[in-house]
Amino acid sequence: MSNEKCLKIGWAYRDVSTDKPVNIPGQFHMRVSKGILDPVTLTALVIDDGNDLVCMMSADLVVIRSGLLDEIRAKTAGLLPGFPVEKIFMSATHTHAGPSHYADSGWTATPGGISTPMINEVFTEIEIASGDEYRDFLSTQAAEAIAEAYERRAPGGVAWGYGFATVGFSRRATYFDDLSKRPGAVKNSTSALSGHSAMYGNTNDPMFAGYEAGTDSFINLLYTFDPAGRLTGAIVNVPCPSQNDEGIELLSASFWHETRELIHQKHGDIPILCQCAAGGDLAPRQLHYKEAEARRHRLKYGVSPKSPEDFRRRDIAERIAAAFEEVLEWAKKDIRTNVPVKHRVETVMLSKRLITKEEYEDDKARLAELEKQEFAATGTPEEKLRHDSVLIAGRNRCRRIIERYETLDAEPQLPMEMHVVRIGDIAFATNRFELFMDYMHRIQARSPFEQTFIVQLTGVPGPDGGTYLATGRGEYGRGYSASRYCNIVSSKGGQELVEETVKILKELH
Repeated sequence: MSNEKCLKIGWAYRDVSTDKPVNIPGQFHMRVSKGILDPVTLTALVIDDGNDLVCMMSADLVVIRSGLLDEIRAKTAGLLPGFPVEKIFMSATHTHAGPSHYADSGWTATPGGISTPMINEVFTEIEIASGDEYRDFLSTQAAEAIAEAYERRAPGGVAWGYGFATVGFSRRATYFDDLSKRPGAVKNSTSALSGHSAMYGNTNDPMFAGYEAGTDSFINLLYTFDPAGRLTGAIVNVPCPSQNDEGIELLSASFWHETRELIHQKHGDIPILCQCAAGGDLAPRQLHYKEAEARRHRLKYGVSPKSPEDFRRRDIAERIAAAFEEVLEWAKKDIRTNVPVKHRVETVMLSKRLITKEEYEDDKARLAELEKQEFAATGTPEEKLRHDSVLIAGRNRCRRIIERYETLDAEPQLPMEMHVVRIGDIAFATNRFELFMDYMHRIQARSPFEQTFIVQLTGVPGPDGGTYLATGRGEYGRGYSASRYCNIVSSKGGQELVEETVKILKELH
């Protein structure tokens, strides 16, 4: 293998768990961690062809916000002068049990907001780590991992392929009738936003019509090898968020932990970079076969679970690991050591979802009612924290709608940093959203590459990030994930994302 013509590949990873209690985002109420169920990690990969490079990272987080990417790039620049930090992209696996790196002002800037002393009432003997404190730790670990991966670059090769393992299922149930018109229907800014669709809706309902979307059983894989042909790491790209154990108060990587363990049992402690492909309307659980699933898990495993989702997580991990092995067996017959790397970073402008006058007035009235509600005066510190954080979250959701309506004329489009990367005959394309599955299929169907890895929930510069991007079908059905509170960008903007991505893919091919 000639070093002059070889790709150079470097890996690094870090355990970024913390024993210090920290907020766990992913719900409308604050959860303070009470320990570690399994490690949360970040993984960095650098692939360099001598002319261009890409630095990919993934982390067991729910989303990437609060300037985290900016901090990582700044710290990397300090460690690696001259490194093209704009070529770094970082995505979240969307575990709902990862530590928060959100700016503390997100809770304390509003009148009557939750203060750190209030949170510290939950634990009288241990100080709570602030979001700012954890973000500083996380960004340092990430920058050091990037520097290590870059400095450890060595000649190597890549191989790729796809396999099959059903992980995500549609989480949006549809109905023949409009749920919002049923007697006693609740309307609020969180889950009770349904129309003809509902996230995690009841399927044992006479008016259940089916699912809004299907599922995607494809798993895209890229493997890396040393000059002797030994496996050195892999990217595993799955169209499903890792949001098992959504309400626990322990840190966890969800099913990615069991997946890594199974792969490590056979291949040693190699880095596994876990990517979430488009899965905004998918989840790692099915809704209409629950009793059969419970029996499957009971007979298959027959032991007490370590967490409520333990059996399902193990079941998912076994399917992913089996696909990993099946694809590796044939993909390694075609290891490439001299393929082009081309990395484009573009800012694309996407049409925002309009806020109507009626919605604006509705949220002004809703906010007025929420501001009349008082913070909890009784209950345990945890009960108070839950009540008050839900109240603040509701107020802030209304405030954001009001602000969007008042600024829409001046800011009708949302700028988004997008990465499109060619590695030989395959490509990667990023977005910041919880992207509905149909958009991924539109991109992949028109891409000129053999395989196109879509990477959702990729961090962008600045304080913002995440949010769902629903299809037109989702906007019609309404419901959580397809409401004005959940969608900054419209389905029109979603198609603009598709067109811009396909355009760049064709230019790189």
